[in-house]
Amino acid sequence: MLVGQAPGRTETVDRRPFAGRAGRTLFRWLGEAGLTEAEARKHVYIAAITRCFPGPSPSGRGDRVPTPHEQALCAPWLEAELDIIRPVLVIPVGRLAITRFLGGAPLDRLVGREHRITHAAGEAMAIPLPHPSGASSWIHQPGNSALLDRALSLLRVRLRDSLYL
Repeated sequence: MLVGQAPGRTETVDRRPFAGRAGRTLFRWLGEAGLTEAEARKHVYIAAITRCFPGPSPSGRGDRVPTPHEQALCAPWLEAELDIIRPVLVIPVGRLAITRFLGGAPLDRLVGREHRITHAAGEAMAIPLPHPSGASSWIHQPGNSALLDRALSLLRVRLRDSLYL
């Protein structure tokens, strides 16, 4: 199960998660982990912290981050999805999803590692990824691309074991 932040403007039109530029980056990353976009869309349930497009960011770069109130309103949906899907692997994508599952530690202490988590339906392994948006500068900071590479290597093993690819 992959959990993102919220649908973007493109997703509201295309009616598919990660259909825009961030999705192209995310699926390129998943390709590096051995999973094509078609395989990912077929075998990986994609959810989000919030259900609706929050609108553009006031800065003009990317989408607005959903408020804590919006996140709380949508939390029962995500809890129900976790209960139904019962994932053994959770891939939180971006700060909001990572915080939901792993707390607020700095990304460089979370990305590139596996984490055992407890969710609505039990336990799972979580392998967080940074947000694939061009608005995120984290990936361009020194050492962070190596952390992403390590996360993708971990995903390659877990996906192969989970999906029998």
